[in-house]
Order: sequence, then structure tokens, then C-alpha cells
Amino acid sequence: MRQRQIGTALSASELCLGTMYFGTTVDEATSFAILDRFAEAGGTFIDTANCYQFWTGHGTGEESESLLGRWLQRRGDRDRLVIATKVGARPDPAGAPWPDSAEGLSADVIRAQAQASLRRLGTDHIDVYYAHIDDPTTPQEETLEAFSDLVTAGAVRVPGGSNLTTDRLISARRAANAHAWPAYQCFQQRHTYLAPAPDADFGVQVVADDELFEYGRGESDLTLLAYSTLLSGSYVRADRPVPPEYQHPGTADRLGALHEVADSLGATPNQVVLAWLLGGDPPALPVLGVSSVAQLDECLGAVDLHIDEQHRYRLDTAGQAFHRTA
Repeated sequence: MRQRQIGTALSASELCLGTMYFGTTVDEATSFAILDRFAEAGGTFIDTANCYQFWTGHGTGEESESLLGRWLQRRGDRDRLVIATKVGARPDPAGAPWPDSAEGLSADVIRAQAQASLRRLGTDHIDVYYAHIDDPTTPQEETLEAFSDLVTAGAVRVPGGSNLTTDRLISARRAANAHAWPAYQCFQQRHTYLAPAPDADFGVQVVADDELFEYGRGESDLTLLAYSTLLSGSYVRADRPVPPEYQHPGTADRLGALHEVADSLGATPNQVVLAWLLGGDPPALPVLGVSSVAQLDECLGAVDLHIDEQHRYRLDTAGQAFHRTA
């Protein structure tokens, strides 16, 4: 698998394996098989968080990191992998309903949770450490200085942000540069081929928008990542309807273009979506959410899929009439 530059300090595979479901809705044996297949295919970038999945059954939020730590110990090739995890969204069990109970991004939380994540992962450093969701109650300078201290101590290599508006991302990077602290060099946002409805509400999740892409084009040290790229199978499964947040008059034209291009290229719609993201301007590195080796194998087929200018134009212009009038 091809490698891509991550910020200025790292390189990693152009697909990132998300492990949100590992250890809860995806059992350990299946999770290990997916991780092994990803590594054997040249995948090096693996994504988790300190809260996956607290909302599922009896989940505590520690399952994904702990499972990944056991796999890393068994695998024994930590140095070739780029491990990303996150802080800020873990709930306080005794607090208000989530997200009001989210731990936030204070210096004390970041320091304590970084050590807890390192312990669960069984490693001495985190390659990419994300601020998971925005915390407007904590000054950005406090958050950024805490990340800087972790980088200085060697516990974190690259800080990253997620689910921030573009204005908040810009202000965080400017504040970091002003203090000579490491700036966010990875930025992970909800992004897929279908465009959301103008009034769509994703809660604490923030959708990548034109403002972010315009900013990203001019920032050579910022790597954009996309999550929820395949909409939980909605592009290919009849039993998984398009989420209501993406249902609007432009969706049918967009889906028609996607299936037309997929048929023309002899690819699946999922593969076209991933290739479209990888070849975008700016490119977006997809975070894969899969629950079987077969699903992963389908996604891996996207790395060798070339979308020429004609097909990209068809994809990009589909549904534009709706967006011009929305």
C-alpha cells in the first residue's frame, strides 16, 4: 500500500483502519483477523479512541484500545505502525447525560488520559493524539500546551484535532504557532461522497466543508482524514438506507453518478467513494470502519482504482443544482 505524509513528522498508509467496533460489536478473533489482513496488505495507520464504545451494551470505552494493545503485543512490530488515539469525549459515569458529561480537554484530563491510553495500548508513545471533540469551556492555549508537553516528553509524536469548525481549527493552529508549540497536523472530520442536507444535525460531529478544504489546500503540514466514509454500508446494501441527514433532492443524482461510474470502472460504489476521497483536492485519507475481512478486502481494492478526469467531473458535478439553490 502506498504511503502518505502525515503532517511533517510521519508517513503512513493511505488508508487508515478504524477500530471503533473492535472488542465490543466485533469480537476479538474477528478484530485480530482484520488487523492482521490490514498489516499484511501494507496498512500501517490504525485509529482508536479512549471512549470506544462506551455507548454499546456494557461498554466502558476502554475495549478498543485494550484489544489493540493485545494485538500489538502479539504482533510484535509496533515500530512500523502509526497508532492514533483520542482524548476529550470519554464520559464521566457519574456526570450528566453525554455529551454534557464529556471529559473535555483540560490539561489534567489530557495528561491523565494519555497515560491511561499508553497503558492500555502497551506502548511508550502515541503517534497521533487527537483532541476528539471541541471543548469550548477550556482555553485552547491550555489544551495546546498540554499536547506540547506530551510531545516534549516523547509520549506523543503528532497532535491532531477532530470535530472542530474550521474557525476553531485555524485559531488553534495560530495559537500553537504563536507559542512555538506543535500545531495540529492531523485533522479528522466526518466526510463522504454524499453531501449532507443543509439543516442536518450530527451533534458533536462536524462535517468537512468547503471552508475546510480551502484552508487545507494552503497548509502543507496539515493532513485531512475522513471518517464515516461509507455510511455504514448505505452505498451498497439495500437493508442500510441512506441516513436521514443525507436525504435531500440532490442525493438521488449523486447516487446515480456514483453507481454509473462504479459500473464503468468495474468497481464497487464503496471503492469509488474511497478513491474519490484519496484523489480529492485536497486529498482526504479515509478511516475505514469494517467488521469483517471481506469488507476490508473490498476497501483495499480502492488503492489501485484510478478515477480519470471525466469520471471525477461526473462525480463532482452531480447534485450541484440542489446545492446552488439550497
